[in-house]
Amino acid sequence: MACPSPNNRPGKGRKVRVDLRRNRSTRARVKDWSDVAREASEGGPDTQRGESVVPKGDLSRRRTVIVPDERAARDSASLAGTVVAMRGLFADVDDGRRVVACTVRRTLRTRLIDERHPVAIGDRVRFTLVEANDEKAALQGVIEAVEERRGQLRRVSGRRVHTIAANVDQAIIVSSAAMPGPKPELIDRYIVAALAGGITPVICMNKIDLDTGGAAGELLSQYAALGHTTLTTSAVTGGGIETLRSILKERSSVVAGQSGVGKSSLLNAVQPGLGLKVGEVAEHNEKGRHTTSTASLIRLELGGYVVDTPGIRSFDLSVVPRNEFEAYFVEFVPHVARCKFPDCTHIHEVDCAVKLAVERGEISPLRYESYVHMFLEPGAGD
Repeated sequence: MACPSPNNRPGKGRKVRVDLRRNRSTRARVKDWSDVAREASEGGPDTQRGESVVPKGDLSRRRTVIVPDERAARDSASLAGTVVAMRGLFADVDDGRRVVACTVRRTLRTRLIDERHPVAIGDRVRFTLVEANDEKAALQGVIEAVEERRGQLRRVSGRRVHTIAANVDQAIIVSSAAMPGPKPELIDRYIVAALAGGITPVICMNKIDLDTGGAAGELLSQYAALGHTTLTTSAVTGGGIETLRSILKERSSVVAGQSGVGKSSLLNAVQPGLGLKVGEVAEHNEKGRHTTSTASLIRLELGGYVVDTPGIRSFDLSVVPRNEFEAYFVEFVPHVARCKFPDCTHIHEVDCAVKLAVERGEISPLRYESYVHMFLEPGAGD
């Protein structure tokens, strides 16, 4: 029987080549050789007789780390848990009996270098306990591995991918009829991100009691006509709360939307006694304040759980390749095959079936405008 390779020993882990951290600066060059020779001729220090040449190829920008064998990790003393909150570099992990504040193993941070953080709310993880020397100190843990994610909501923050929530079934995209008014393009961006992440978008129009002109209800009906699940709610009057409960029951959800639309108020109405902090919207600019500063996972008494997220005013979709946008605008799909060019972007080409559908009123001009803005946005995914 062949001996196991030393690079892949059971229980020892395996070697993996990973990129160096992006914030590592390059090695500084020696000052100009003519200056060094001039100093030597003037009685200065002797000229350096050698220079270390640092390679600049791809191989020199990578390092080798030992990745623990995941099967061995499961068979060892590690425990299984779910990330329920993030606090800077720490993650709170719930193993069903307690919540443990955990750090992340350095090898895991190195492997997931493109992520803003190697773990996200909702992640299923394996962690080990670390007993503190101080008897008064809380029991701590170290996250050793992150299990494969299924549904996730992601965006780009800075230059790195930010996973807002992992292992969720649906995204409850909350907008409001007024104070602040709905932003159709932001709703469209959430829909694209949800579909790209393998989760179902649900559009919720809150504060429907303020929709005196009916514009918000008309906007919502356009999304319903596309086949998306929609609902209207009011945390003040209680309208639509039972419908929202039925949508959340026994499912894993992430609640997202801009600041001030009433996400926390809705969750307080769904589960009385939850006590999430809520804020008010400034009347002069109709902008809400960030009352939810960090995302957190909340287990619901009716079954399932929700991830409550901070409000945002913009959503960078660079994580989604721009040539896939058309697939996530469901009304585009029947027309794409009839475009003259197989790689049609539906923006400047002639004989574009999508643009013709917009002219005929078969596709909403507002939705088409959202698509164009996403596609032409600098830094959009390629």
